[in-house]
Amino acid sequence: MHPTEPDPLRIVLAEDGVLLREGLIGLLARFGHRVVAAVGDADALYAAVAEHGPDIVITDVRMPPGQTDEGLRAAVALREQRSGMPVLVLSQYVQRSYAADLLDSGDGSGVGYLLKDRIGQVEEFLAAVGTVAAGGTVVDPEVVRQLLRRRRDPLERLTPREREVLALMAEGRSNAAICRELVVSDAAVSKHIGNILMKLDLPPTEETHRRVLAVLEFLRA
Repeated sequence: MHPTEPDPLRIVLAEDGVLLREGLIGLLARFGHRVVAAVGDADALYAAVAEHGPDIVITDVRMPPGQTDEGLRAAVALREQRSGMPVLVLSQYVQRSYAADLLDSGDGSGVGYLLKDRIGQVEEFLAAVGTVAAGGTVVDPEVVRQLLRRRRDPLERLTPREREVLALMAEGRSNAAICRELVVSDAAVSKHIGNILMKLDLPPTEETHRRVLAVLEFLRA
């Protein structure tokens, strides 16, 4: 599809950044598409899709209230609720915790994941919109690289000491108990745990929950 001769699409756009949202509305309109709803949070996205039944959803990953992965989770849920719903996700970075789920949904058809840098490459972006709406798949090369890295053993990035700390966390040990077991300071244990959470690329959330996610990674390995 040439960007100057698109098949007109009815689009629901979810982006909480006002300037980018308005810019995308204008860009899409210039090439014949119609944004039937432009919203700024996940709840409004669900409502807009239910009301308008668009040809494609374009959504940011991060949206209120948590500014973590609400948009991406909404995209996965919409794909589960509405079989074949084309969804193009835009992101400032690769959110790996749900990216694989998104790309696996609906047998992988009608789905895309692009980094926001691609929007500036207008022809490439508009081609991606058309491809996804038509049932194709578009994945940013950087997303592919990071997901391939993710499929390796996530624990191989940990040092032997960090693996020891994670094993003790899996046993339900507190920081103080880990200090006593390894005969190290509380500061050292806190540093090890921080490194573990970072290296496992866990989503930014409450620390206790991140510890649980880290333990789950250990148990899966």
